[in-house]
Amino acid sequence: MVSAGDFRNGVTFEMDGNVYQIIEFQHVKPGKGAAFVRAKIRNVIAGSVVERTFNPNDKYPTAFVERKEMEFSYSDEGLYYFMDPESYELVPVNASDLGDAFKFVKENMVCKILSYKGNVFGVEPPTFVELQITQTDPGFAGNTATNATKPATLETGAEIRVPLFINEGDMIRIDTRTGEYMERA
Repeated sequence: MVSAGDFRNGVTFEMDGNVYQIIEFQHVKPGKGAAFVRAKIRNVIAGSVVERTFNPNDKYPTAFVERKEMEFSYSDEGLYYFMDPESYELVPVNASDLGDAFKFVKENMVCKILSYKGNVFGVEPPTFVELQITQTDPGFAGNTATNATKPATLETGAEIRVPLFINEGDMIRIDTRTGEYMERA
């Protein structure tokens, strides 16, 4: 059991027959009246986000979300297949369960598969990935006084903004949480 007063980012709990994860929380102690907890919560199965207030004494059963590392094998007709490294079993995941950060994942990358009671509901790609630039305009180093960027296409097909000195064929490191260029690899 987890009480609303103990909420932290990332905590998962069951409420009204659904599983929720805390995205943001704030303990509020108004000058007049009782304290309460304001939280932004995500339904981990449906993906919807709601903001709700809780009494700090409310208790909810903890939901155990299984995170298992699996290797992305291939995609076929809207299904993405991940291989369990222990049993070599292929697990299909719907494209709708992948999330935006999956555009930075290429074949044979290890991702975390999120499931609750055997139902897969999400995929967490690695936090940092190294990918090659397949298309971008030619770069010119040292011709600006500010952080000027240009569009670049990666080997996975994703488009990001990179500094002017990056050229086609360069390997770069990307933060998949924000989709931003970090450094040359």
